[in-house]
Amino acid sequence: MSGTAPSLCARCVMDRSDPEIRFDAQGVCNHCRSYDAKVARLAAAGRLGPEHLDALLGRIREAGRGRAYDVVLGISGGADSSYLALLLRQWEVRTLLVHMDNGWDTPEALRNVRAVAAATRFDYESAVLDWEEFRDLQTAFLRASVVEAETPTDMAIASTLFATARRHGASLIASASNEASEGILPRLWHYDRTDARYLLAIQKRFGTLALERFPVFSLARELDYRLVRRIGTVYPLNYVDYDLRQARSRLERALGWRDYGGKHHENAYTKFVQAVLLPRKFGIDYRRATLSTLICSGRTTRDDALEQLQHPCIGAEEARHLCHYVAKKLRIGVDELEAILAAPAKRYDAYPNRERLRRTVHGAYRLLTKLREAHPHAGDSR
Repeated sequence: MSGTAPSLCARCVMDRSDPEIRFDAQGVCNHCRSYDAKVARLAAAGRLGPEHLDALLGRIREAGRGRAYDVVLGISGGADSSYLALLLRQWEVRTLLVHMDNGWDTPEALRNVRAVAAATRFDYESAVLDWEEFRDLQTAFLRASVVEAETPTDMAIASTLFATARRHGASLIASASNEASEGILPRLWHYDRTDARYLLAIQKRFGTLALERFPVFSLARELDYRLVRRIGTVYPLNYVDYDLRQARSRLERALGWRDYGGKHHENAYTKFVQAVLLPRKFGIDYRRATLSTLICSGRTTRDDALEQLQHPCIGAEEARHLCHYVAKKLRIGVDELEAILAAPAKRYDAYPNRERLRRTVHGAYRLLTKLREAHPHAGDSR
């Protein structure tokens, strides 16, 4: 490709805020090409598209036979999980709703969770994290200057869902993650959410409390859940024609569900991370990944996405109030939070982690899962 190397993808809106981005001769980035390839693989394997929905529901009901629930669903009050709950009710899938309360829910999110539970009439549980430990852990991640400020929440969600599924004897977790709105995410924008060594190393260096009640999701525990307990994950939103805007409209009509602004802004800390921390400290506008996915899935145009990116995620005054709120809730000074925002950024590999081991183990697990799916009754005595 002649001339100056591109800084912005010719197809989506990903740019060099991802230091690993690459462009082909047409100026199209590796994220677009990877998205297309992944969608093609999922479609070929029957894991994508409405034409495979009946088969998915059949597998879910078969897995739930003789159990109290077909699936466990984590619900945040956000659009994706709320909409999936409505679909599971429509499909008559026996579902246990689980809300992981990390202390940062917005009033809109809590109202949405209650509305979804009431409308679906599904059983509902709330898991509340120990606030003192969790506050200390979140503050440690901020002081570590890494982009993974949400790892404590993400790990707690994963650990809570698997533990709940095991406690109730459920063999499937229904995830609201989907390729239509979340198919693109640069590797360096968030390292592995469930690397316990990484989390514990940061807490040991920057925290002040021992984690006695926080649900650490170790690799050994994950393998026990997945391989021994045989608890798997399904992604039903990949099997419908999922449009986030239409989903929100349906939720508003059906439940009086309330919009909370940006994607994942149902949680005040997530809003702080995506609207303040990432742009100011790391030069990352998380909307680029979401909008690029929507472009690739045909849900928005590049021109519309570029127009949205011309405006900040939130205004300066709202950002100032949000910083004051976060500092007060974490019990650190606003001056310290500002110093954290101004400190040099660090990568995840500045701290101990198990990246190599986890990559090897997860690769082996994916291979084993494919073999099991190809020969579902191999080794059965039935």
